[in-house]
Amino acid sequence: MRILGIETSCDETAVAVVENGVTVRSSIIASSKATFEALAGVIPEQAARAQVECMIPVLHQAVQEAKLTLFDIDAIAVTKGPGLLGSLLVGTVTARMLQSITGKPLIGVHHTLGHLSSTWLEVTDEPQFPLLTLSASGGHTDLWYRESHLRGILAGRTRDDAAGEAFDKGASMLGLPYPGGPEIAKEAVGGNPLAFAFPLPLRGEETLDYSFSGLKTSLRYTIRDAGYDLDTPIPASVRKDLAASYQHALCAHLVDRISYALEGFPDTQEVHVVGGVSANTELRAMLALVLEKKSPSLILRAPKKLAYCTDNAAMIAAAGYFLWLEQHEKAYEAFATQASLPLAETLMQISLRTRGE
Repeated sequence: MRILGIETSCDETAVAVVENGVTVRSSIIASSKATFEALAGVIPEQAARAQVECMIPVLHQAVQEAKLTLFDIDAIAVTKGPGLLGSLLVGTVTARMLQSITGKPLIGVHHTLGHLSSTWLEVTDEPQFPLLTLSASGGHTDLWYRESHLRGILAGRTRDDAAGEAFDKGASMLGLPYPGGPEIAKEAVGGNPLAFAFPLPLRGEETLDYSFSGLKTSLRYTIRDAGYDLDTPIPASVRKDLAASYQHALCAHLVDRISYALEGFPDTQEVHVVGGVSANTELRAMLALVLEKKSPSLILRAPKKLAYCTDNAAMIAAAGYFLWLEQHEKAYEAFATQASLPLAETLMQISLRTRGE
C-alpha cells in the first residue's frame, strides 16, 4: 500500500511516499530553519509563508522521485496536529485538495504517532512489541510503553520543558547558534563530560516523568560560578567542557528514567528512541551501555537515518499506513470512548491541551 505523507507542523515542508509503512520511495524536505538561526527560534507566520511557497515544488519532487503519479497513491496521510496553526493549515489544505482531485482516502496523523512510527522506516527486521519508546524533541519528551502501534500507555512525560528545548536554551547560554542540540553535540567533541557537576533530576523518585528546567538553571549558575558573564564569550576550552558536561547531564536524565521503566515493564522486548533528540550520539551510546547491563537480549533502535529523527513526511506516511491497518475510521471513533486504546486516546488529549481546548 502506497501512502503519500505530508508534514508541516513547524518550519519543515515535507512530502514522502512510503510503501507498506517501511519502504521509503521518496522523502523530500524543505526547511526554513536557516532563516531563524539568528533569531534563536521559529517565527510562525514566516514559517507558514515559506511553506506555502515550497509545498507544490516539494510535492512534485516527491511524486517524481517515487516514479508514480498522484493517482497511483493508495491514500494520503497528513499531520493534523499538534503544531503551529498556520503551518498545519498549509499541509491539511493541500491534503484535502489532493483528496478532492484523486478521490483517495485521507488519514489524519498525530505528530507524535509519526515519530513513534519512524523506527519502522527502512528496517529489514520488523520491531517486536511490547516495547518502550522515548520520543524527545523541542516540543515534547514522552516515554511510551506500547503493545502495538495503537495500544499502549503514556508512562512518563516532562513536567516542564522538553529535552530539545533544554538543548536550545543551553546552547544560547553557551553562545552557540540555534538549533541547540546539534551545536552542543559538535562543541562537546573533545570536551570533558565530567568537568562540571550537574544534578540528576528526579533521582530516586517513583516516577517515569522528566524535568529539565532545573538543569537549565544549573547551567546558568555553573557559568556564573566559573567566573563568566553571560554577555561575554566563554573561552573555547571551557565552553567545550561545559557543553560536554551539560549534554552528558541531559542524556543521563533521559537514560535514567528508561532504566527505571524497564523494572516496571519487564516484558519489554525493545527500546526505541525517536524525535530530534534521538540523533544525539551521546544519548545512543549511554543507552546502549545501560541496556547491555540490564539484559543483552534487549534491542535498541533509533531511526535508520538522521533525517528520520527530525520532522519528516516519511514517518507520517508510515503512521498513516499503520492507522489504516487498524481500520482508520473506526479507530478514531474509538479513541474518545474506549479505554482499550489508551495510547491513541492520550494522543488526542495531548493534542487538545496543546491547542488550549
